[in-house]
Amino acid sequence: MPLEIVTIPCLSDNYAFLAHDAASGQTALVDAPESGPILAVLEARGWRLSHVLLTHHHWDHVDGLPGILEKHPAKVIGAAADAHRLPPLDQQVSDGDTFEIGGEPVQVLDVSGHTVGHVAFYLPQSSVVFTADSLMALGCGRLFEGTAPQMWASLSKLAALPDETIVCSGHEYTQSNAKFAITVDPDNAALQQRMVDIDRARADGQPTVPSTLALEKATNPFLRAADPAIQAQLGMENADPAAVFAEIRARKDRF
Repeated sequence: MPLEIVTIPCLSDNYAFLAHDAASGQTALVDAPESGPILAVLEARGWRLSHVLLTHHHWDHVDGLPGILEKHPAKVIGAAADAHRLPPLDQQVSDGDTFEIGGEPVQVLDVSGHTVGHVAFYLPQSSVVFTADSLMALGCGRLFEGTAPQMWASLSKLAALPDETIVCSGHEYTQSNAKFAITVDPDNAALQQRMVDIDRARADGQPTVPSTLALEKATNPFLRAADPAIQAQLGMENADPAAVFAEIRARKDRF
């Protein structure tokens, strides 16, 4: 039975996620931007944390952890490559490693680019991947530490997951990402419709995260660097997709 996924808004535009297994009672938290909203949801649902999964070291993904662990002394899991700047880890993991939550395998994917050592957590039985600031709704994270080829390789790894995969990313940036996306993919009907849907959701105070991988592949320009229409729009016909991605990322940074 798939895990129950709960999206928790934190700070001004962050998201944390809970993944709960009803049979075992195990509950995992993915990232800890702040403690208050997360503790409130756990209390309201009567859940106890068993695991905390950390995607990367940035403060807005880890600063809530001490307050959470005071009330929920869970097992903290994060990347071995990032262990020197993450909070203390009970389990260090690397690309290709697998562990379990509620009897379901969790696969670790190195998705470096935004940072070096950023990981995603993929749960194939629940068809969900927690991508934080690597693949985002209609976007991807800024390249603070990694290179464009490195991030393109990470995004390509995520794009190879099944289309029905639910993408749980780390921020509510979708509306602003859409305004950029249409500048490099103006004739994309799916993107045009998604923009309408996003504006409606935000007007109603609803989150635009999570999304699905199929939707991201159809509309997210950072996954579409090999698309001839985007390459033509950029004047980069038949270019290496990694180079096209680099140009899209550079334009977004200037947008």
